[in-house]
Amino acid sequence: MMLFRPMAFSVTGFKCIDWRDKTVPSGSKLTHCRVVYAKVGYVEPGPRAMVGDGQCVRLLAMIHDGRSRKLPFDADEAVAHLTAKDPKLGALIERAGPFAMRLAPAPSPFESLLESILYQQLHGKAAAAIHSRVRAYFGGDPTPELLLATPDEPLRAAGVSGNKIKAFRDLAAKTLDGTVPSHAAIKKLSDAEIIERLTAVRGIGAWTVEMLLIFRLGRPDVLPVTDYGVRKGFALTFQKIPKTRGLAAADLPKADVLLRRGKKWAPFRSVASWYMWRACDLAKGTAPTGRSVE
Repeated sequence: MMLFRPMAFSVTGFKCIDWRDKTVPSGSKLTHCRVVYAKVGYVEPGPRAMVGDGQCVRLLAMIHDGRSRKLPFDADEAVAHLTAKDPKLGALIERAGPFAMRLAPAPSPFESLLESILYQQLHGKAAAAIHSRVRAYFGGDPTPELLLATPDEPLRAAGVSGNKIKAFRDLAAKTLDGTVPSHAAIKKLSDAEIIERLTAVRGIGAWTVEMLLIFRLGRPDVLPVTDYGVRKGFALTFQKIPKTRGLAAADLPKADVLLRRGKKWAPFRSVASWYMWRACDLAKGTAPTGRSVE
């Protein structure tokens, strides 16, 4: 691995408010790197990108190592459709910039859900540490058969709670009986079929499956109406919030409001959802975080 660090700089009329270290596989080609909030023209040394007058773009190291996964839909077509169908959303897209979501690695549904269960209600670093200990015990990701044959004690020693162990075992059993499909089989199922089957697993709700649909399977038409970021981004974009106060819980739209407006966005509601998350980033003055997969 090699560490890529953009050069720190200071230019009159320009403030760099976001740059970060990027660790990339050795041999990868960095195709461009962007910086946040430019007021004067500037060319970043090293991996080049012109930052024009008044642009607001983010630091982004685009890595091409032969393993990147393409979206299974045309992002340009999706953005054009959303802009034409919903001018207010189009204005957000204009401010937020290009659709930059990248798909996360796509292991089997069993492995994806095992990780999702493990990370529930835990800080990311704590969950990652537990996940590492579980993988160390099994020598990698366990199979459903191996997980069912493993007693509770080593899992508890790794930091897995009793409720999550029960969820692990239910996931393993439902994978073996075919309720949770294989990686090949899930590609042939509709979004609704996937949600119905995966939410049958203990501890797996609709939101978890919706994130899998968007970020691992690349399904283009998913609208996670219970997601806080989507609701907050919607309120910031479509509702008139008084500037004299911050956003309140009462301002967040209910599911029916999102679904009603979301009819305009079909069949690209996943892309619209990504821009709702971007609206939250823009309100904080930060680069894309969390749901934007780099």
